[in-house]
Amino acid sequence: MTATVPGTVQISAAAVAKLAAQLASEDPDVGGTAGLLGRAVPGGRQLGARQTSLTSLPKVSAEVDGDRVFVDLAISVRWPASVPQVTTDLRERLQNRLGAWTGLTVAEVDIAVTGLVADQPGPRVR
Repeated sequence: MTATVPGTVQISAAAVAKLAAQLASEDPDVGGTAGLLGRAVPGGRQLGARQTSLTSLPKVSAEVDGDRVFVDLAISVRWPASVPQVTTDLRERLQNRLGAWTGLTVAEVDIAVTGLVADQPGPRVR
């Protein structure tokens, strides 16, 4: 009989990013951002770029360094929700739940709010 030695589990940065995007999407005031070539572009509507959306997942990237993870998000926020409150709640949710799910320490969560989304469509620009 051989002794069993516990191994280690490594979680990829891509898996962490997907989990973070899912956690962010749980908030009805948080949505994804659509831009041009992966970047949010002011005035992108006139260029034919899609608008931000509360139904799409935020853009998320993550970096895993040992047992620590660093997360970057680009989100849109439902207007007139408080941007500071939404981002504070999102940061806390990611630090608590992402850390619990992965066993990693969420060392940093950077959030870029790239757009505000109104429930009602705004006036058409001519």
